[in-house]
Amino acid sequence: MSHSNSFNREGLLEPFNNLHKPLFFCVGLLGLIGVVVLYSVAGGDFSPWAWRHGVRVVAGLALIYFISTLELRTFYVLAYPVFGLVLILLVGVELFGARHMGAQRWLDLGFMQLQPSEFMRLALVLALARFYHRIHQNDVSHPLNLIVPLAMIAVPCMLVLNQPDLGTSIMLAGAGLSVVFLAGVNVRYFMAGSVAIIAAIPIVWQNMLTYQKERVLVFLNPERDPLGAGYHIIQSKIGIGSGGVFGKGLAQGTQSQLNFLPERHTDFIFSNYAEEMGFIGALALLALFLLTLFFIFRIANQMRHTFSRLAVASMGFSISIYVLVNLAMVMGLAPVVGVPLPFVSYGGTSLLTFMMSIGVILAMERQTMADLSK
Repeated sequence: MSHSNSFNREGLLEPFNNLHKPLFFCVGLLGLIGVVVLYSVAGGDFSPWAWRHGVRVVAGLALIYFISTLELRTFYVLAYPVFGLVLILLVGVELFGARHMGAQRWLDLGFMQLQPSEFMRLALVLALARFYHRIHQNDVSHPLNLIVPLAMIAVPCMLVLNQPDLGTSIMLAGAGLSVVFLAGVNVRYFMAGSVAIIAAIPIVWQNMLTYQKERVLVFLNPERDPLGAGYHIIQSKIGIGSGGVFGKGLAQGTQSQLNFLPERHTDFIFSNYAEEMGFIGALALLALFLLTLFFIFRIANQMRHTFSRLAVASMGFSISIYVLVNLAMVMGLAPVVGVPLPFVSYGGTSLLTFMMSIGVILAMERQTMADLSK
């Protein structure tokens, strides 16, 4: 009887025993930091953001665990259908989307607002990874094998750009092109693309919305509109700089507590964190992100399938770009494009998508040598 109970316990714990616990722990800790900062942002109150973020983090960790138990072939088989479904949802946003603050990015489901563009980041990576899995290494740079991937990247990017959501569109393009690059496409194509982008800057500038142009001009010179478009960057830099070495203490940051800092619970949450936790706290958070990315890229290096290797590495690249762009944005080193800080910023769909990505990574890490040919 005792042998049977031991077997049952081991059977129930087997998925957890095979889980990459360091990465799971890092993600959970980042989510917990988000809860603490959101608690602080609200003046030492769990309402309205901290408790919701906490519930989402717990649900997200449970989702990571569930996804990590799925078979590798499940992701491979569903890659194209999921990409198609999310693409349909993006078209649905275009036709029926809810408008908020001048942007049409969400589908109103009644009980929640769904932002399909966030899910596209994961769907696009998996679909492109499947596409390149079946192509021989010697053929990846063939022009005919570039048409489909570029179309898969361009169509959702244009739909998201039309919402308008420049930040997410850039992140989508970065995630997609990272798969193309890691697949081994000749670097000359990327050089030619860079030249084309530079040449197209005047055309792009003419077609940008007024507020988007203003963000670029303010990035170059925040003082041109200190009470308007430049307000975000100026107040953010004041908050980060005023934190000093050790910070002002939890819920003691003047920029956030006195409402000088806009969007302090989403895009500019790092400014609030740096003001209250200081330079040492900021370094600790960056070290935790670096550790998380180290685990992800080490897992990618262990993968034996092209599908898994491209998917894991590109998801790691996507997270790293989000972190870099968010930090550059709040420090005035990049234009404000509305990019959240992964796992920390408040936002249900964004957090859910990052958690799903970690779940997929852990599932692939558990099945390094799984057979995809069945």
